[in-house]
Amino acid sequence: MSDEMDRWIDRFLHYLAVEKGLSPNTLEAYSRDLQGYGSLLRGKGIREVRKISAEAPLAYLKSIRGRGVSARSQARVLSALKGFHKFLLAERAAAENPLRRVRSPRVVPRLPSVMTPGEVEELLRQPDARQPRGVRDRAMLELLYATGLRVSELVHLCVHDLNLEVGYLRTRGKGSKERIVPLGKTAIQALKDYLTGPRLLYPSRPSNPVLFVRRGGKGMTRQGFWKILKGYARAAGIQKRITPHMLRHSFATHLLERGADLRSVQSMLGHEDIATTQVYTHLSREHLKRLHQELHPRG
Repeated sequence: MSDEMDRWIDRFLHYLAVEKGLSPNTLEAYSRDLQGYGSLLRGKGIREVRKISAEAPLAYLKSIRGRGVSARSQARVLSALKGFHKFLLAERAAAENPLRRVRSPRVVPRLPSVMTPGEVEELLRQPDARQPRGVRDRAMLELLYATGLRVSELVHLCVHDLNLEVGYLRTRGKGSKERIVPLGKTAIQALKDYLTGPRLLYPSRPSNPVLFVRRGGKGMTRQGFWKILKGYARAAGIQKRITPHMLRHSFATHLLERGADLRSVQSMLGHEDIATTQVYTHLSREHLKRLHQELHPRG
């Protein structure tokens, strides 16, 4: 039977899902962090939220650091604890937030891994367009690279989210925020081939509006797409570890390398803060630096 701590953690996670619209992945990470926090509190004999001492969250953060957890993960744990205590204060379950003055650790942005344009081209050549599955897979890969969608956005796309005549799609990203993303002509043709071919085997209906389907007419999953992508990466002879998010990173980097402005890329990626998009400008600068070194007479 769950104790009061578990019930408040569940209420907080429900609040984050419903009111804040946090992604399932973030909610899962916060849940792990808070369950660990709850275990520490129970170990100290604390089972009621109003009895949490000011030292308890600091002790948990210290234990996290002692395990050699990265600064990025420490920042996430602190964010989860701060939010939890702020929630308890707002719900009048606690008299104060013991972490209100604690600063988050400085996190150095990690440079995303990207594919070269040549690697992307080789990857996109792998699906066998003579087979229904190949037509579907090619449409997924072309769409992901053409739009920079997150894989979760890709697998949740519905047929009615597409407007192939005008050349755009509608998607809902983090926080269920809707955005419009343009499509290139290659992706549009790949989608038309899929919609007029394999997708006709599973007509769109209220119970099955999803765009990309697998055997039996069920929607594609993130894990299923990742498995497909890894198979094509191996077939293409790509040595680096390929992930769905790498295509998103490649989309942004390749656009910036060809002169796209940062605000437009931010809009297409669905980043709320332009600082999140700016990490790609570093990659673009590194690309220009390499070109200069390779091509300039005195490089």
